[in-house]
Amino acid sequence: MKLLEERIRKDGIVKKGNVLKVDSFLNHQMDIELINEMGKEFKRLYKDAPINKILTIEASGIGIACIVAQYFNAPVVFAKKAQSINIDGDVYTSKIQSFTHNKIYDVIVSKKYLNPEDHILIIDDFLANGCALEGLLEIIKESGATVEGVGIAVEKGFQRGGKIIREKGIRVESLAIVDGMDDESGEVFFREQ
Repeated sequence: MKLLEERIRKDGIVKKGNVLKVDSFLNHQMDIELINEMGKEFKRLYKDAPINKILTIEASGIGIACIVAQYFNAPVVFAKKAQSINIDGDVYTSKIQSFTHNKIYDVIVSKKYLNPEDHILIIDDFLANGCALEGLLEIIKESGATVEGVGIAVEKGFQRGGKIIREKGIRVESLAIVDGMDDESGEVFFREQ
């Protein structure tokens, strides 16, 4: 998606350690017009899939997932990174390792919100090593729901996550695939799609 790539070139910040900061428009302060265009693009890409739920993980994916969900007329379910007293009853759980935070989380989803009749589109802001996606896929499998695909705003194509998930036979649509970054010049290199 050229619009997203242009915004990353303009406002993204490359930091050491393969970190791409897009917090001024995507995952801290959010440019709703841009995310709205992303929602339209995910709907175009998955127009023939019988999606009835959007699944994401807290926190950065929630805003994007909410905008995308309106195009599918579907609710958003988000995996929580901590058990709270607000979640009662049985839950699906999985362990995930966050690339950004270098931390392992137990993520949970109430069994009330995923069931075998659901057709799920997973939405997230970044795909790096694929750990978060693997955790969400594990939860979906446990629920008996069907994975229709994955929608990613920014995929780091030089990391292994996309390859791992696609090798499982899961459809992954990334709006911008970064093939490399130069932390000295701040330049970001995109894969042609």
